[in-house]
Amino acid sequence: MVEKIFKLSQGDDKAVEKVIFDENIHYLHMVFNKEEGLPEHFSNSNVYMTVVRGTLSIGLDDQEIHQYEAGTLLKIPFKTKMNVKNLHPETLELIVVKAPAPVN
Repeated sequence: MVEKIFKLSQGDDKAVEKVIFDENIHYLHMVFNKEEGLPEHFSNSNVYMTVVRGTLSIGLDDQEIHQYEAGTLLKIPFKTKMNVKNLHPETLELIVVKAPAPVN
């Protein structure tokens, strides 16, 4: 086979899956229930965040929290302070792509 196949979890359980982590990109799949999310942090690359289902509540730098529904793609610049949460009853599912891949 030429292609490489990756499987994403399905369901509503909390998940932060590092699907592809190579020198080109980091591709992550995340699932959060109400009041779950990520610790506040600074983006270590350009971040492309797709809301697959639910509503994303995100605070960037010193902005107040904004809400984004399923079908929304956010482009977040390198070194942006991020506060990613699910403040809604519906399960939040995200695809996060970091490109270029962060260098640690």
